[in-house]
Amino acid sequence: MTKKMMSVASIFFGVLVWAQNTYKIQGKVIDSDNQKPVSNTKIIIGNTTAITNNRGNFEITLSEGKYTLKALNAHFSEFQEEVDLYGNLKLNIHLLHKPEDIEAVVLNVKHQPKGTSVMSTVDKDFIDQHASENLGNLLSNISGVSSLKTGNNISKPIIHGMYGSRISILNNGVKMTEQEWGVEHAPNVESSNYQHIDVVKGASTLKYGGQAMGGVVVLEPAVYPRKDTLIGDASLTYQTNGRGGNTKVGLAKVWENGWVVNARGSYSKLGDLKTPNYYLNNTGQENSSFNFGIQKKNAHSGFSLDYYLTQQVLGISRASHIGSLQDFYDVVQAGKPLVITPFSHKINHPKQEVTHHLVKLKAYQDFENFGKLSATYSFQLNQRKEYDIRRGDLSNIASLDLELITHQLNVNHLKKWDKSSLETGIDAEYQNNYNNPKTLARRLVPNYDRYAVGAYSIYKYRFSKDWSVEASVRYDYNRDEVYKWYDTSEWKERFASQYSHFEKGKKGNRTLVAPKMDYHNLSFNVGTRYAFSDNSSITFNYAKTSRKPNIAELYSDGLHHSASVIERGDLGLKNENAHQLNLSFQTQLPILDGLGLVMNPYFLYSDGYVNQIPVGVQNTIRGVFPVWEYQQVKAQLWGVDVDIYLKLNQNIIYEGKAAYVQGEDRTHHRALEMMVPPNFMNSLQWKNPKWKDFFVKLENKTSLRQNRFYDHPIEITLYDAQGEAYQAKVDFSTPPPAYSIWGLQSGINISKHFSAVVSVQNIFDKEYRDYLNRLRFFGAETGSNFIFTLQYKF
Repeated sequence: MTKKMMSVASIFFGVLVWAQNTYKIQGKVIDSDNQKPVSNTKIIIGNTTAITNNRGNFEITLSEGKYTLKALNAHFSEFQEEVDLYGNLKLNIHLLHKPEDIEAVVLNVKHQPKGTSVMSTVDKDFIDQHASENLGNLLSNISGVSSLKTGNNISKPIIHGMYGSRISILNNGVKMTEQEWGVEHAPNVESSNYQHIDVVKGASTLKYGGQAMGGVVVLEPAVYPRKDTLIGDASLTYQTNGRGGNTKVGLAKVWENGWVVNARGSYSKLGDLKTPNYYLNNTGQENSSFNFGIQKKNAHSGFSLDYYLTQQVLGISRASHIGSLQDFYDVVQAGKPLVITPFSHKINHPKQEVTHHLVKLKAYQDFENFGKLSATYSFQLNQRKEYDIRRGDLSNIASLDLELITHQLNVNHLKKWDKSSLETGIDAEYQNNYNNPKTLARRLVPNYDRYAVGAYSIYKYRFSKDWSVEASVRYDYNRDEVYKWYDTSEWKERFASQYSHFEKGKKGNRTLVAPKMDYHNLSFNVGTRYAFSDNSSITFNYAKTSRKPNIAELYSDGLHHSASVIERGDLGLKNENAHQLNLSFQTQLPILDGLGLVMNPYFLYSDGYVNQIPVGVQNTIRGVFPVWEYQQVKAQLWGVDVDIYLKLNQNIIYEGKAAYVQGEDRTHHRALEMMVPPNFMNSLQWKNPKWKDFFVKLENKTSLRQNRFYDHPIEITLYDAQGEAYQAKVDFSTPPPAYSIWGLQSGINISKHFSAVVSVQNIFDKEYRDYLNRLRFFGAETGSNFIFTLQYKF
């Protein structure tokens, strides 16, 4: 009896103790930006879970003790806090919004894009590991993206066989305007300034303009966390080929209330580059960049002010500027410079000096029922000087001195519903190009004013989590007001019969014309994406695009000094209209530790494709140069990109990329000029996270010979030792042989803040020539290069 009474007493007092030590946690979840309650938020405390109601409230009863409280909501960053429960608590939980997602697919194809665009991304780790690369060379690591070169230190991206004005580069949302028509005009950006670089293949992004038939390169700056902190990084790189390097420093102060102030700068210098057998005289470069930004942002409103400055001094190989027809013939036949000089850091003429300023001001407001309204204004100033080899009083005066001023304004509205969204916007642009008359040289492109207005609309609808569609339309109006001098004989022969009403006067054997040309361009796109499963999807896009000819295609007339060619435009060129099909299939398979595959076939047809081809050689007082003309033809391009990602085990990863593109001039039934040869990239990486993320990567790049080309040797007249004239042929069309080069890279995180990377390019010092290098006739590509990078982050 006594034992039973003691048991009952124990139960009674246990229940009493439990009741006395149980407390309530009452809380409210609030949006930190607009102070409104957040419903449907999952609250986890210990093993107990609750969901907030429409007023953002929740209530949980627990026994006393120490707990970890978590608040989870798909639209906000995870909240976590330690809670001491020794009495009833009332809590207010303030959630911070997540940064907006960027639609992208990383290089190793482990992720998939959310929209209907076909995208690839170069992430920050890859950018840091290739700190010495310019933008063109960096992006050539993506399948379907190559690099068009002028010598060995000037390059610009090619996407699906297209480049120049058919590619748009967006710097923090602003379309770069930097005389991009020039094949040897490298983008004025510093790649290390950006968190990641997205490449949109094809013309599915009409928001950024209908002229981007090849694609869009999107340079995205860092998104900072919403907390009081100081973020910084610095790096130092040295490379043996060129005997130079670069240094980069960045710093950002972040406050929890959304304020950010950041600044970043870089400087690099290289001397003459070296092929396996000789130095390339005057191929050094000196570059610097600086950017500053201030912003105040939250999920509902914000503004930002950014400034970017880049300065480039780029040497042009002395071997490409030749004084006589005989020397021209001899150097092309030899395939190397006639005069080989020792190494030097000095940059002489010929060279480029380019300075680019960009200022951007953006503000946005998200209204509860109206949607998100944003406005962006930008100003750009591009100053380009190209120095030729001139004599006497002109020796230090640029042969080409251009100043391009651009004002851009964009107003954009985005309205979202549960399953759909509608984005509409208006663009306005004014551009002024000015030639400095002090050059005393023929103007390659004329003075002009350009006025442009565009409007676009993009509608997206999601039938289910697996199937979505997208449709967009864009209209652009452009007006060019040009002031140009022509040789009277050329004007009469080519244009006077049709455009005599543009004539304004004559001076000697020159005719002044002032064309005022209007262009109307209508483009549209439809696309869809369907996910068969969480691991497989297919994306399809059809686009009809319309691009106005650029200023160089219409009016170029004379020697392009840094390209070492004479260029001739055609005032009669019409809009370049094209139809495109773009398909992408992505899947992941449970083979070994994971196999990823992406296939991207595409097709383009245009009945007015603007093509530049070599038509002869011209002997001028400045030397002998090939002549290239712009022509409009019926053309088609088709090709396929393939990406393979295979995780052999937890430490070993294989990546393979392949690209093929074929271009056909259907007007003349021959191959298009400068089409990318079939190429392959393969890499095998071993990485051990337990050894401070130590990794070793072996890389190979193979480019096959381009067997589809238009064979048109140029005939010139030479004289033998007795002074007798004879005819000789200069081969400017036959592509170089295939090549395969190897590279090696290794890196380690030395500590929490320090990391180091060592790379070797062209390990076996192989001599080769790249078909996409317009100066390949005058010298080989660079030989072996050892690159050492040390980075500090905090």
